[in-house]
Amino acid sequence: MAIEIKVPELPESVADGSIATWHVKEGDTVTRDQNLVDIETDKVVLEVVAEADGVIGKITAAEGDTVQGQQVIGTLEAGGAEKAPAAKEEAPAKAAAPAGTGGETVDVKVPELPESVAEATVATWHVKAGEAVTRDQNLVDIETDKVVLEVVAEADGVLSEIIHGEGANVVGQDVIGKLVKGATAAASEAAPAEATEDKESSDAVSPSVRRLLAEHDLKATDVKGTGKDGRVTKEDVEKHVKSASQTKAAPAPAAAPAPQTVSGNRTQKRVPMTRLRKTIATRLLDAKNSTAMLTTFNEVNMKPIMDLRKTYQKEFEERHGVRLGFMSFYVKAVVEALKRFPEVNASIDGDEIVYHNYFDVSIAVSTPRGLVTPIVRDADTLSLAEIESAIRELALKGRDGKLTLDEMLGGNFTITNGGVFGSLLSTPILNPPQSAILGMHKIQDRAMVVDGEIEILPMMYLALSYDHRIVDGKESVGFLVTVKNLLEDPQRLLLDI
Repeated sequence: MAIEIKVPELPESVADGSIATWHVKEGDTVTRDQNLVDIETDKVVLEVVAEADGVIGKITAAEGDTVQGQQVIGTLEAGGAEKAPAAKEEAPAKAAAPAGTGGETVDVKVPELPESVAEATVATWHVKAGEAVTRDQNLVDIETDKVVLEVVAEADGVLSEIIHGEGANVVGQDVIGKLVKGATAAASEAAPAEATEDKESSDAVSPSVRRLLAEHDLKATDVKGTGKDGRVTKEDVEKHVKSASQTKAAPAPAAAPAPQTVSGNRTQKRVPMTRLRKTIATRLLDAKNSTAMLTTFNEVNMKPIMDLRKTYQKEFEERHGVRLGFMSFYVKAVVEALKRFPEVNASIDGDEIVYHNYFDVSIAVSTPRGLVTPIVRDADTLSLAEIESAIRELALKGRDGKLTLDEMLGGNFTITNGGVFGSLLSTPILNPPQSAILGMHKIQDRAMVVDGEIEILPMMYLALSYDHRIVDGKESVGFLVTVKNLLEDPQRLLLDI
């Protein structure tokens, strides 16, 4: 049976997306919940997973193509996996080859850390001791305050020993493991003693299943898997959660008061905060406690920009190789407003106000590890296409944990777009030492009065949070009105008026 591979429903404030990466090719065998393709929008990357085991049929949208919500981009032949060539079944024979045939043992070391980073934490080991690895395979993630560093294998071989496990604090050049070059994995890897651990790790290999388990504080072993080889599927997790909630929600009999009883199925787990999450928590708390933060609001009619994008989207993408999104207009409008209101582009350093004569705009990006704010440098010198390309590159790096410290440090002003997640209105928190942050929100059709007539227009709320110690009400309102006027009449951006 052929199953259509479709683009997920896009948020209302996102007009379209583009195919970022296909992780499979036509004819590839896939398993249920395996990530097939990444769909990139202005601010987030969406995963499209397989609905069932099978074989990839026709791929109808290539990487870089612009797509709409619910658009069919390929097909999956369900059950086709059983028809896959039998040659793949012979692969396990290699895993049974005896270990010890390898040569030199090399150290797996923590990379050199930047001068501003004292230590790091071993975040995730992607292989276990005794497993075979290939050259340049990512072995372990090392997490610092702001970035995640990958440590890859120097050569084909076997990871013979893990010296520092997950959660350990390490410094630059620490030896955290041993790799035997040229060795092959021993047959003992399949020993029954390790079967439970292997099952737990394979049960939740799908990113969507891992996220669902994390949302409900579950482990893969808590859920009975009905997928191939006992793997846990999204339906298994949802069924388990529903069953547990129905059990807890069962009404007590209406009888005389009795001593309160406690269910035996009341568990909790404690997970240490990652370094990135600790840093985010500290900075947000500092922003609330050390600034005189205030928020002012306005709204903007997005129809002119939406009409402009609709008219020139195809030609723009053909010419520049990148989609014309909303964020480039936001950045352009913000830069122009910062030129007119220098206090918003300034910061406080002790008893002095530092006025910046450059325009480095931080873009809030949601990543699997938390919120980060990489920077578009010298945004005033960039075209719309160059801004779109810069934001796309930063968003992909953020998703993959490859942002560098240089790409995160500094910034004069931050733009955050909660609208991609459906937020209608919010009060964004300052990103110290910056003096202001602009929140963009969901674009929603509303009835508006225009020249005495009621019209249905795509409206969006703007929220500017600012440090009242340096920015007065007049400047903050003037700044926000300037951004509103520029977005409602984008020709002003070209005419500099």
